[in-house]
Amino acid sequence: MDYFNYENDCLHAEQVALSTIADEVGTPCYVYSRATVERHWHAFNDAFGEHPHRICYAVKANGNLAVLDILSRLGSGFDIVSAGELRRVLAAGGAAGETIFSGVGKQPWEIREALEAGINSFNIESQGELQKIREIAAETGEVARISVRINPDIDPMTHPYISTGLRENKFGLSADKALEIYQLASQDKNIHISGVACHIGSQLTELAPYRDALDKILRFTRQLEEKGIHVEHIDFGGGLGVRYHNEAPPSPAEYCGALLEQLELFGKRYPVTIEPGRAIMANAGILLTRVHYLKHSAESNFCVVDAAMNDLIRPALYQAYQEIIEVNRSSGSTATAYDIVGPVCESSDFLGKGRRLPVREGDLLAIRTVGAYGAVMSSNYNARPRPAEVMVDGSRFHVVRQRESLESLYAGESRLPD
Repeated sequence: MDYFNYENDCLHAEQVALSTIADEVGTPCYVYSRATVERHWHAFNDAFGEHPHRICYAVKANGNLAVLDILSRLGSGFDIVSAGELRRVLAAGGAAGETIFSGVGKQPWEIREALEAGINSFNIESQGELQKIREIAAETGEVARISVRINPDIDPMTHPYISTGLRENKFGLSADKALEIYQLASQDKNIHISGVACHIGSQLTELAPYRDALDKILRFTRQLEEKGIHVEHIDFGGGLGVRYHNEAPPSPAEYCGALLEQLELFGKRYPVTIEPGRAIMANAGILLTRVHYLKHSAESNFCVVDAAMNDLIRPALYQAYQEIIEVNRSSGSTATAYDIVGPVCESSDFLGKGRRLPVREGDLLAIRTVGAYGAVMSSNYNARPRPAEVMVDGSRFHVVRQRESLESLYAGESRLPD
């Protein structure tokens, strides 16, 4: 559920008309709903009931400081994949001690910064990474908490670009390799074994891959326990899908319930960490855009808007479907099938194809389900400033990221000397 609804044929974010935001802030513009973010986070947190757990929001989905601030106030932990994301978490008031550092390519300076900040743990993905963490922990006199990410070779039945749990993917380690790393780690005074980690992919819409992966992880924890290596928690990653078009993903309650049921069958009450990102943020955001031109040809009809692939790359990158709706619903206008395209000089610059809309030049459109992997993946291609970002809070709204100026696009560059 989200808080984007029509009132008197005008689309609102909570109690604010989106046309008001467009008039005051301009377009294109990302708009987020605080109430939706909070509702979705609570849906995961409440689903675990009294079972010990930690919800670590995946910052890569949307790292805007206002988003992280809201989640921090709720008591959320965070899952990061770079020192830049760590800095964002800390700047937003998040706790380093509730932050997990994931990712395959952590650089030495990032490891050092994370250790000095006092993060909760590292999810490590190679023997080389363990060695680097051991060295830096010894140099700094810190004890690094670690989990090893297992690659269970499970098909998540999602887009191949966002699959992470197959053995051909770059992520994680086989159980045999992971066991070797745990044995090495258990002998080092600067390493504390925290748990076992797994993440099989993003935008999952079925529970079966989760169940299969968790079964393999639990069997692996038994191997560890038999070798005297204690597991404090299981980090099961994120990846729960959302509805973009006609998907029917499980609810957070169904997802968390399936995890708890499997733990009970296994006979272990391990604390659980999960790292949702998309499922919290996707439906909490829309992209406002204005129609500038309607172009007709014998083959196609084009609706040219001021948003483009540099603002929202998912349709071009993943061939993703994003719902596109009118901000002000027309009465009596005839709907025509349009390809919704932007100003970028690429044929792949489209936001939707064959969408039946009764649009006119000057109309506002809202592209839905873009709160995750929208603004955070934007770029300055074609020397286009990235959009403003707005957070709606009840009857008020706040600009939480200013629209970039043209001058800012080359502020860090320089001409050659004479």
